[in-house]
Amino acid sequence: VQLQASGGGWVQAGGSLRLSCAASGLTFSGATMGWFRQAPGKEHEVVARRKRWDSNPYYADSVKGRFTISWDNAKNTVYLQMNSLKPEDMAVYYCAADSRIVWSSSSKISNYHYKGQGTQVTVSS
Repeated sequence: VQLQASGGGWVQAGGSLRLSCAASGLTFSGATMGWFRQAPGKEHEVVARRKRWDSNPYYADSVKGRFTISWDNAKNTVYLQMNSLKPEDMAVYYCAADSRIVWSSSSKISNYHYKGQGTQVTVSS
């Protein structure tokens, strides 16, 4: 099983990026997917998380209204659309997936069985 995160890059404040997390060897059916970020010197922070069949995802207060987590079943890929980016959004972003994690534990990346490599997001002011 492998999660491949991509889509990071450099953007000016106010711009947009879409991160992708493609899964191989794992179907997202019944899984919970999380997007996390880690800024230099800080702990991992959950950005968004969602159960596969749940239309009510969680978003961190700092990204509500700007970020959207979504699934593409055909591509077995989860996306994080990031709009109105701010300098404080700059971090390495990680995706994580687990088919058995309970919702109450899904806010910590360490609780996920599968994790992707990070993708850097740089936002200039």
